[in-house]
This record gives sequence, C-alpha cells and structure tokens, in this order.
Amino acid sequence: MRTWERKEAMLEITDFHYYYGHVHALKGINLTVSQGQIVALIGANGAGKTTTLRCISGILRSRQGQIVFSGENICGRRQHRIAKKGITQVLEGRRLFAHLTVLENLQMGAYLRSDTDGIKADIDKMFELFPRLRERTNQNAGTLSGGEQQMLAMARALMSRPKLLLLDEPSLGLAPIFIDSIFEVIKKIAGDGATILLVEQNARLALEISDRGYVMELGKIVTTDDSRNLLNNDIVKKSYLGQNQE
Repeated sequence: MRTWERKEAMLEITDFHYYYGHVHALKGINLTVSQGQIVALIGANGAGKTTTLRCISGILRSRQGQIVFSGENICGRRQHRIAKKGITQVLEGRRLFAHLTVLENLQMGAYLRSDTDGIKADIDKMFELFPRLRERTNQNAGTLSGGEQQMLAMARALMSRPKLLLLDEPSLGLAPIFIDSIFEVIKKIAGDGATILLVEQNARLALEISDRGYVMELGKIVTTDDSRNLLNNDIVKKSYLGQNQE
C-alpha cells in the first residue's frame, strides 16, 4: 500500500459524458489523477471503466465535459495528438504486432522519438524490468504466452516515456505467477515516478498498490477515497472484494 499525499493534478476530468448511439455510457464523470500517483478505477463489467480510459486516450471522442491534461483541455482531440502530449494506453487484450519480434515491438513503442541512444538505453531498461523478454528478443510476439504478451505490451508503452500510463485490465486472463510479476513491475515504475491510471478486475490488488481509488457503477463515479479506506469500506468489501459484512 502506497501512502497517499496530495500533489499537483496531472489529469482532471470534469462532468464528462459519452454516448454509444443513444446509450448514455458515461454520466458526468469527475476524476483526478495527481503527479506520481497510482489511481485505481474499479467496478463491475459494463460500469464504464474501459470507456473512460478510451475517452482519455482519444480512441473515443466526445466534447461533453472536460478532460484537462497538464493544464490543457484535450476533450475531443484526436488520438495521435493526445499520444504526443504524453498519454499512452495499454489496451485490454494487449494488441501487439503479432508478426513482429519482441525487439521490433519495443522499437515501435518509440516511434515518436528520435533519440537513438535513448531508445537503445530504454530497450535495455525494459529487459531489466522484464527479464523474460530478453530471452525472447527475436521471437515473434504472437508466439509468446499470455503473461509474456502483457509484459511486452507494458514495455512497449513505456518505450514512449509516457507522462501518464493508462493500464486496462493488466491481469485479465493471466496465471497467478504472471499477475504477481505484472503488479510488481507496476509498483516499481510508480516508485520511479510514473503516473498511472489503472483499470483492474482484481479490485483488491488494484487498491493494495494504488494511492487513491474510484468506484464506478453504471457510468457514474459513486465513491472515491484513499485506497486504504476503500479496502476497509464495508460496501466495497461486500461488492468488489468478495467479503460479506459482519
């Protein structure tokens, strides 16, 4: 558990709405991520968590409300412009370049960069964070195990040196040994100063490593607090942590 302290806001979402056709998917979202924090967004399937991330990164576009990143409203901006500002998303399901090698996928993660020496140094750093990837440098990404693919997806995202990293369900479908490894890396990169917004099906794990949490239901934020407090909240324990109230 990280100790939460108030810092300068990097991302502020205010009264944000999104519609899938006539379906009102996000209903006035308010959410803040401060510099250097891990913020967890938890909730049941269909609550709107992934939609929220996709609106931040520009995959989905809406102009109803505000998404302010580093003091600038990016609401409705195109995805490539948002990426250039320093927001990178690791999508649910990894979405790697299956026919490219591990090394080539890492190089693709740095496509907006031109500092050759820095890119090489960061590739070496990714291999230190994820030793399994070093062993599979020249192996096609599509032939990796699910856990190894998740490691590569995260490493590729980090190659862009993001100011804000959006993680969508990093533990989904993984064996426990890989889940532990992935969450250890999340803690490590946060410890190095990264700012992370984490959507995660395993609410307990998400709250245990985060500074602050938001609980989402049916397109609305219904509760927010220090993650330690949410872990001890009777309603959160009953609904999302698999514990009945005594």
